[in-house]
Amino acid sequence: MAHPLSEDDKVLPKPAASESESGSATIGSPHMSGIALRRGVEIENPLELALEFLAAYSSYDAGDSPEPASFDESDLRLANRGGARISAAEIAAILERRGKIERALRKIRPDASLADETSSIPWIPLTRLFDAFADIRGVGLSKMTKALHRKRPALIPMLDSVVQAYLTKDEPRLDSTETFAERATALVRSYKRDLDRNRAVLQEVQRELASRDCRLTEVRILDLLIWSA
Repeated sequence: MAHPLSEDDKVLPKPAASESESGSATIGSPHMSGIALRRGVEIENPLELALEFLAAYSSYDAGDSPEPASFDESDLRLANRGGARISAAEIAAILERRGKIERALRKIRPDASLADETSSIPWIPLTRLFDAFADIRGVGLSKMTKALHRKRPALIPMLDSVVQAYLTKDEPRLDSTETFAERATALVRSYKRDLDRNRAVLQEVQRELASRDCRLTEVRILDLLIWSA
């Protein structure tokens, strides 16, 4: 699955996909239940792919979780370790919104999860959080969500160009959502459908990673696997 990359996106090697007898793309060999992505793509070895990815690109996910109710320059520097490429001028512009961002963060529980029932997810506070980043020159969904993912790691996926292309290919209406914040929320809702469809396997991968002292949320694991497809 090839996707155009914007300059603020991470560039990672992709494992080769093979065609199954049914014509669907498959990756690797089966060691546990597979992950079913869109358009017939199946990832048969999700644990191995996640471990491979983390072995090569672990700096963003390593270390203690940042303080959940605050937002400062260290969060943006951490995002840059995840490939955000937020410039000094963009950091300054984002930090001018710090009060609005922190107020919005405090309305969302640190343990809020996209794996929860749809009705219990704080969609309105989440949209307000996204709105705090609207109209900042040079800052789009990729940079914003890379800065916010570690603040609410079970809730907010990293919507870089690869993930956006994956989500919008079959849902072009997502590209026409009216405002910046509404589009971000619509993409997160779309992402949740993939997470719900694969929840049992993602939780199995999560447990296996935890047994290796690597603690990731289902949201982050799915992101790694979309990138690997």
